[in-house]
Amino acid sequence: MCGIWALFGSDDCLAVQCLSAMKIAHRGPDAFRFENVNGYTNCCFGFHRLAVVDQLFGMQPIRVKKYPYLWLCYNGEIYNHVKLQHHFEFEYQTKVDGEIILHLYDKGGIEQTVCMLDGVFAFILLDTANKKVFLGRDTYGVRPLFKAMTEDGFLAVCSEAKGLVNLKHSMTPFLKVEPFLPGHYEVLDLKPNGKVASVEMVKFHHCRDEPLHALYDSVEKLFPGFEIETVKSNLRILFDNAIKKRLMTHRRIGCLLSGGLDSSLVAATLLKQLKAAQVQYPLQTFAIGMEDSPDLLAARKVANHIGSEHHEVLFNSEEGIQALDEVIFSLETYDITTVRASVGMYLISKYIRKNTDSVVIFSGEGSDELTQGYIYFHKAPSPEKAEEESERLLKELYLFDVLRADRTTAAHGLELRVPFLDHRFSSYYLSLPPDMRIPKNGIEKHLLRETFEDSDLIPKEILWRPKEAFSDGITSVKNSWFRILQEYVEHQVDDTMMAAAAQKFPFNTPKTKEGYYYRQIFEHHYPGRADWLTHYWMPRWINATDPSARTLTHYKSAAKAYSLTQPS
Repeated sequence: MCGIWALFGSDDCLAVQCLSAMKIAHRGPDAFRFENVNGYTNCCFGFHRLAVVDQLFGMQPIRVKKYPYLWLCYNGEIYNHVKLQHHFEFEYQTKVDGEIILHLYDKGGIEQTVCMLDGVFAFILLDTANKKVFLGRDTYGVRPLFKAMTEDGFLAVCSEAKGLVNLKHSMTPFLKVEPFLPGHYEVLDLKPNGKVASVEMVKFHHCRDEPLHALYDSVEKLFPGFEIETVKSNLRILFDNAIKKRLMTHRRIGCLLSGGLDSSLVAATLLKQLKAAQVQYPLQTFAIGMEDSPDLLAARKVANHIGSEHHEVLFNSEEGIQALDEVIFSLETYDITTVRASVGMYLISKYIRKNTDSVVIFSGEGSDELTQGYIYFHKAPSPEKAEEESERLLKELYLFDVLRADRTTAAHGLELRVPFLDHRFSSYYLSLPPDMRIPKNGIEKHLLRETFEDSDLIPKEILWRPKEAFSDGITSVKNSWFRILQEYVEHQVDDTMMAAAAQKFPFNTPKTKEGYYYRQIFEHHYPGRADWLTHYWMPRWINATDPSARTLTHYKSAAKAYSLTQPS
């Protein structure tokens, strides 16, 4: 987790423009570098470093003697960099995982490079010999990337939009900033005057397709066919491997633990892998909630079962409400469910940074989208429609859950790792017959639960625990977090403001006072940038008026259903 920033063809003084790069300093608290490009007085890179791999030679832009014409700024982790180095017999100059990008590019060009990277990444690659600039982002957009480009060829790129919105350019008083699409790379020509022209934008990977780098993977051979025992065995192999490869770091590893299925499976498998790797420190797990939070109780149960060094963070409604402004500024979105869920994650990240030396943090993000974990999947008209919805959610992760996970942790200089979004694991899961993946017996994520049924990784009551949205689980069932927020907002937004909402906010007009309140905060920080969010996150196939799972009929009967169906 780092912060990357670059300008090409700037008309303004770079010394002034580079102040914008400081807006993302939180992403890399260990070091900062600002570097002009030789021969181009109006092109530069800015880099904020969180030193996770190669403490000595990890500064960026990365340049190696063999390729003096290549400049690389990237944010991410490339888990197969050692395997590829050995396979192709590349001579490395550093121990930085991103160095592999330079060697792959020199060997086979940009398309082969991005398809071979097993990991999460956002990068800017400059080739001054061939006068090209390349931008790329991982399949799910786990690592963020924004760009702004003008008609006359000025290009600005940054990990977060806040590093671009205040840039000046003679062609336009209002620079259009937009997210760079996940799973894509872009090729741009670099002109002698430092400006650029886009040549092509290419989608290099679809989440359903097995990635090219699988050819060079050392994971055990998977068994063919869709017999249930075969599938379960393959899923366990791939999940183990997804976590094992993510141990790559020189910093201490910790894990978020809500006590739900996903984070519990991650924490338990992570602890097992750390022991196998003979890591000397205990695994720290972190849970957050208010008093009577079901998440805190469940997380405590899991921590006791697996033997982690467990931390519980308590917060009250006032602390949560006070954090809203900071949270929305960090997120760069006003989506209702994202803001709700981000408060707890923001506060727990703040605690981890302040009170521990854990820096690399594992989490269960991506599982609900991949394994059809949201409660509304019970209402899917058919397995095929459920499959379509799952892929839509994965495609939009960068606007919602992955955005939340990245910004709330990055705001406090932490690096998040999400094994459920591992390329091999997710593409295999999506290759399974649609009717294998749907909820069964009133239980969502049935296949995932069944896969670990006999493992004793986590307690049975956690393995079969009903789905609880993070923003709901951190508070008691009697008084949900969304109700606390709505009660507070009721006194901040009046009916006359709501009556004029469509005039004030014609795009994505907020329909509730809570939505209006978040939008106001967002517009204060990012005026005129509402189109970063294409639509609000809402459940499908039901007449929902609120994104919270606790408002759905199925939630109310879930506890009863689970007590009847849970294996004894």
